[in-house]
Amino acid sequence: MKHYPIHYHTCANGETIAYRTAGDKGPIVVLVHGNMSSSVHWQTTMEQLENDYQLIVPDMRGFGDSSYHSELNSLLDFGSDLLDLLNACKVETCSLVGWSTGGGVVLEMAAELKEKVKKVILLDSVGLTGYPMFKKDAAYQPILTELLTKKEDIAIDPVQVLPIVAAYANRDKNMLKMIWNAVIYNNNQPSEEDYDHYLEAMLKQRNIIDVDYGLVVFNMTHDHNGVVAGSGRMDLITADLVILHGEKDLVVPVMYAHDMKKRFGDRAELVLFENAGHSVITDDLNLFVTTLKEKLV
Repeated sequence: MKHYPIHYHTCANGETIAYRTAGDKGPIVVLVHGNMSSSVHWQTTMEQLENDYQLIVPDMRGFGDSSYHSELNSLLDFGSDLLDLLNACKVETCSLVGWSTGGGVVLEMAAELKEKVKKVILLDSVGLTGYPMFKKDAAYQPILTELLTKKEDIAIDPVQVLPIVAAYANRDKNMLKMIWNAVIYNNNQPSEEDYDHYLEAMLKQRNIIDVDYGLVVFNMTHDHNGVVAGSGRMDLITADLVILHGEKDLVVPVMYAHDMKKRFGDRAELVLFENAGHSVITDDLNLFVTTLKEKLV
């Protein structure tokens, strides 16, 4: 895996966003990572795209090599830092690609940038109504009638949060690997060298509770999601939308992609990967890159 040097931009809010770049010709494409990851997870994709596009690949606040001075309370908070970065890079038009949590972030960015965004490509993205978390019973099973709504309750979740916080604190790569092998790299795993590079990037995350809360309160629709009323901000997006989703996704089930397509209607195209899960980048990089290039036209 090729390693790309890190650049830094200090935002108006005092946060410093680390980012990688590649390519010196062609349209500008911004790649936004998901939870428990960073720009490092895009590096194999960058290798495939750098001859045809100008790539900007940031670490969001609290991830990777970016700062984390202030907590975040929404996916728009994450996106606002990146909008500051794009402004500093004098980006006039671009396409946004968001993976998982990054999908929600780029949707919020597109609602702000409007006509400056040519395409929004969502890869195994969180749905438009967010990603619910549930209270757990004595056997650590979700109570599907009781949603978590407060950050302080999310912070003590014994299944989805505390084990990851502990793994980060203890630099427990084996625990992280177990989680990723179970639900993300359950079809194909990266090489040992690449995997260790990804794990080192994961261990830099400091904002897991903010992210989980941001996903719970993310809702760009006109409906209530059980936690918050919809913002209706999906209507502000003017760019063409492409929804790419693995049919075997265990993290964000494919029903979220179908719901997004239904809500956007003719404004969005849905492309399903039959044999991919939450990480088509590792399940079938060639398929992902080929599809991405077709849709970026």
